[in-house]
Amino acid sequence: MAVTDISESDRDAADIGWDVETLLGDRSVDQLLDEADAIADELVELRGRVVQLDVDELAHALRRTADLQDRVGRAGNYAALRFAVDTADPATGALMQRVQERSTRIGTRLLFFDLEWVEIDPQRAEELLADPELTFAAHHLRSLLRYRDHMLSEAEERIAAEKDVTGVNAWVRLFSELTSDISVELPGPDRPTTARLETALSRLADPDAEMRRASAEAISAALRPGIRVRASVYNTIAADKATEDRLRGYPSWISARNLANEASDDSVQALVDAVVDRYEIARRWYRLKAAIMGVDRLYDYDRMASLAQSTATIGWSEASAIVLDSYASFSPTLADGVRQFLDQPWIDAPVRPGKRPGAFCSYTVPGHHPYVLLNWTGRRRDVLTLAHELGHGLHALLSRPQGVFHHFTPLTLAETASVFGETVTFERLLDMTDDPNERLALLGEAVEGSIATVFRQVAMNRFESAVHTERREVGELSVDRFGELWAATQRDLMGDAVVITDGYRSWWSYIPHFIGTPGYVYAYAYGQLLALSVYRRYQEQGEAFIPKYLELLRAGGSLPPAELGRIVDCDLDAAGFWSAGLDLVDEQVTAAEAAAAEAGRI
Repeated sequence: MAVTDISESDRDAADIGWDVETLLGDRSVDQLLDEADAIADELVELRGRVVQLDVDELAHALRRTADLQDRVGRAGNYAALRFAVDTADPATGALMQRVQERSTRIGTRLLFFDLEWVEIDPQRAEELLADPELTFAAHHLRSLLRYRDHMLSEAEERIAAEKDVTGVNAWVRLFSELTSDISVELPGPDRPTTARLETALSRLADPDAEMRRASAEAISAALRPGIRVRASVYNTIAADKATEDRLRGYPSWISARNLANEASDDSVQALVDAVVDRYEIARRWYRLKAAIMGVDRLYDYDRMASLAQSTATIGWSEASAIVLDSYASFSPTLADGVRQFLDQPWIDAPVRPGKRPGAFCSYTVPGHHPYVLLNWTGRRRDVLTLAHELGHGLHALLSRPQGVFHHFTPLTLAETASVFGETVTFERLLDMTDDPNERLALLGEAVEGSIATVFRQVAMNRFESAVHTERREVGELSVDRFGELWAATQRDLMGDAVVITDGYRSWWSYIPHFIGTPGYVYAYAYGQLLALSVYRRYQEQGEAFIPKYLELLRAGGSLPPAELGRIVDCDLDAAGFWSAGLDLVDEQVTAAEAAAAEAGRI
């Protein structure tokens, strides 16, 4: 699949950058925020009479609110996206901070609206929301009513919002700057080379055991400086969350996240328990991989080792062609969307100093297109990452007509399109591969993707749960204690199939989700298992399934998760739904076992 005769710029995706200036159009950030302020002046006239508004008045108020959020969203995304590609630039950081401060001041002026709305008589609310004039915001308004018991007074909400700018938001920014500045001294044939963390982590897929070990040790060494500061950030975030949860009356550390995800605490716990009960699937794979690699047990840095017998770099041109072809094999509509991303400056791909690690898709606002950020290292895994993030991007594109209130899905469904697109691309890669060893390597990557998304994310959820629980019940955690909880929850997953090294105990300290979105990570497992079930429906129904899938993407967040699932014939409330998804992962391991035997590797 991969070729070696590629230019340096194609290898590094050096020319693939985004243009975020289109978010502003012919206005400046301050002009956008001035316009938002002017709309807020109109809306504050509604104070004290929200529950008395008739359908037409409420619809007009919500449309003006959408206009305001468009202005604020454009300014905020512009600043955040500029910061994402250069966290070291003081001017960019200052711009983002200024936008956050102004946006918060605008938002606090309108806190009264939600606070008054949740006090409405339930029967009156249903009468209003049954009117087609409010369809564009109906699910949003219904969802707000669930927060009635967790809202504070307007004065308290104002203080909380204003203080977050220099409180939790500032800590999140600091963590991003700290992790973006991590440099790793990687071993080289002549002398060490300095690399970004993302590049160093990609070395853990190298087939050479010594390269993996040395790279892991270099990463651990790079994480040591500043780990006390990152631990302090985490302690502060956890303490802040404990205070807010107590004031708002949430029963557990994750209840607020679950409510935002439109999921009950019991249903989320059922998902977590189902995954933990099937940890043996992951261990079975690790034992198989050890046998293929000819070792007794894997070390933690061996888990992502490629089983391929060559490590040719994949250039951007080849990778983007593969992904486009994969989406085209499923749907011309989705292929057209992928072309837009590839042809327009909507993607920022190269690894650069100061750029935040990882990958993401920013939906921006419904009146504008989304953006994708990558850190391209030319590994085969990067092809699937591109397909994954473009899945998010297509979801964002297709749900734009829903408008600002329903553009986003709950996090529990946010991974559906991305994992589905990644799976379609994987199957395309598999179809293109005849060599038994290459097929084994691909199947291994598919298994590892599922394990990373389902089992590892749930193990990280268990780590988060342990951290937040101990922070509330015992107090501040030391660096060593963070490491102990990280090692313990990882060991619960890997059992005796993987040796956990001492250096690995610090690897919790670069993961942004723990800081920016506490409780988020289980949504990956939810989304992966749902997406695998959706893909199974596609395999069963063929062409007839495609319109249902597109309908799901176009629906955005306009319906509760269970109703969205029913569009594609998935009953999220059915007993055993998660076990059925885990059975699909188990089948992936079985397929990898057969491929290993066919390739003569076991």
